[in-house]
Amino acid sequence: MSTQQQELPSDQQQASQPYPSPAYAWWVIAVLFLAMLVSYVDRQIPALVVGPMREDLGINDTQVGWLYSGFAFFYAAAGVPLAWLSDRKSRRLIVTIGILAWSFMTVMCGIAKNFWQFFLARVGVGVGEATLTPATHSLVGDYFPRDRIPRALSVFQVGAVVGSGLAFYIIGFVLEFIQSSPPGPMPLVGELRDWQWVFIYVGAPGLLVVLLMATVREPIRRAVPKSVSKGDQATIGEILQFYRTNWKTFLCHHVGFSFFGMVGYAFVFWTPTFFERVHGMNASDASQTFGIIFMIFGAMGVLIWAFVGEWLERKGRKDAYIVAGLAGGVLTLPFVFFIQLMPNPFWAFVLYAPAMFFVNSPFGLANGAIPVITPPNMRAQVAAIYAVIVSVFGMGLGPVVGGALNDYVFTGDQGVRQSLMAMATFCGIIGTSFLWIGRRYYAQSMHRADAWEQEMVSEK
Repeated sequence: MSTQQQELPSDQQQASQPYPSPAYAWWVIAVLFLAMLVSYVDRQIPALVVGPMREDLGINDTQVGWLYSGFAFFYAAAGVPLAWLSDRKSRRLIVTIGILAWSFMTVMCGIAKNFWQFFLARVGVGVGEATLTPATHSLVGDYFPRDRIPRALSVFQVGAVVGSGLAFYIIGFVLEFIQSSPPGPMPLVGELRDWQWVFIYVGAPGLLVVLLMATVREPIRRAVPKSVSKGDQATIGEILQFYRTNWKTFLCHHVGFSFFGMVGYAFVFWTPTFFERVHGMNASDASQTFGIIFMIFGAMGVLIWAFVGEWLERKGRKDAYIVAGLAGGVLTLPFVFFIQLMPNPFWAFVLYAPAMFFVNSPFGLANGAIPVITPPNMRAQVAAIYAVIVSVFGMGLGPVVGGALNDYVFTGDQGVRQSLMAMATFCGIIGTSFLWIGRRYYAQSMHRADAWEQEMVSEK
């Protein structure tokens, strides 16, 4: 290091450091993508074994929804303290520990004997997976320039889509394999049902991702603007001040995308049950077909809409990421309706292709829109606050509200149709309204972010 560099204050040294090579930065995204994929495979398992799990544990649709929601609520609750650590400690280590934790607890789901044992194991999965998103938001901001962050996070988010789709395909295959070749009793545990073995077979390989995390280096943390924060580690007061300055932006962003999330999570969670109850399909066959559609068209939706957001931004729209996410969310709604009205599974699956293309489009953009307007030393914590809200309202309430509507409002095997249409109507109106109003406020936040980025450049 030169004498001039040694004399610079630490924040100026950080600001003057070049970003890591693009090739290595994208390798890190590939590893994190794989971690995200594995996490979504693990979290989707309950949606694919609803029938046998409900029978063996003696629970109803509402309780099945709570098994998913319990995961979501503790995922949200753990996110904020883990994000606080991510803005201060080794993000690489935090993610590595998280992968170990959620993989182990997924296996524990497989040996649960009653509702509460299963619920507690799912809580453990949620706490482990809560490490990934906030730490990644912080890492990506230190690996990529600000204008490349949305694209990098959208690629990372594709892991969620591919993982969900892969879950439907792999778990259907695993169920067939287990049914054709029963594994026998598990040492120290005894006899297990087929659906319990699914958790063990699918959860254990996640431990291999830990080996890839050894190739990820902890990057240097970027400098922060003096007008926003006094030090490299943001205080609670500074984060609250940042939220007060941008409260209209975050209110509209968080609420709007959360209500679209409720539609998306309920729609995906109850899809295997929809084909089983309404169209009389075998759950494994429906899961495999849906999984292929989800992987292909869902991943295309996240990536293509990310480029739509970038294209709109290059055209000078400061609200580009909100507009693109809003468009994808609105276009999802008619397909949710039409699928419920199809007379046979063939035409329902045909419409699932565009439905999956649009239903996943808001999520990468919603995540990518946040760090672009957030100072580097707050990115993990701000991302975690959004994760809390979208987890509670989207992931948490989506499946359980759908289950409650099935049990108490639209009863019978056909009721799942009316439940999903009712949720699409109610949640779609709210999500659309908030994001439409929020476009102007997000543009204002982008102008403020441009100003502090220019401030950091002038300080170099």
